[in-house]
Amino acid sequence: MVVKTLEELEQIRKRTLDDLHLRRLDQAPVKVVVGMGTCGIASGAREVLKAFVHEVNQQGLMNVMITQSGEFEVCGNEPVVEIFDHLGKTTYLQMNGEKAKHVVLEHLMNGKVVSEFTEDSTSI
Repeated sequence: MVVKTLEELEQIRKRTLDDLHLRRLDQAPVKVVVGMGTCGIASGAREVLKAFVHEVNQQGLMNVMITQSGEFEVCGNEPVVEIFDHLGKTTYLQMNGEKAKHVVLEHLMNGKVVSEFTEDSTSI
């Protein structure tokens, strides 16, 4: 395939990004950040990250960018997930795969913070 114009190249680029379901920060109004520091990983952050990626893809949420970070300085409450969206910043503590799925369904799809998993929860 020979690309003859910049427009053709841009169309190929767009198709490729769509096909790979890449979510760029400037195109994603929702950002999910999973704490993947040493404590987070030891507490199961990889499972949480995989659960978010799987469920976001399963639900077809193209406006969500999932990324990772180092420690969040919330020791003892790992794995930690921060969500940045129209509600502001929400911090979820002591996450696992099932909680991640619940957060995707309630928070990301329905715009409702799952308060029993948050930083402000009295159950933690």
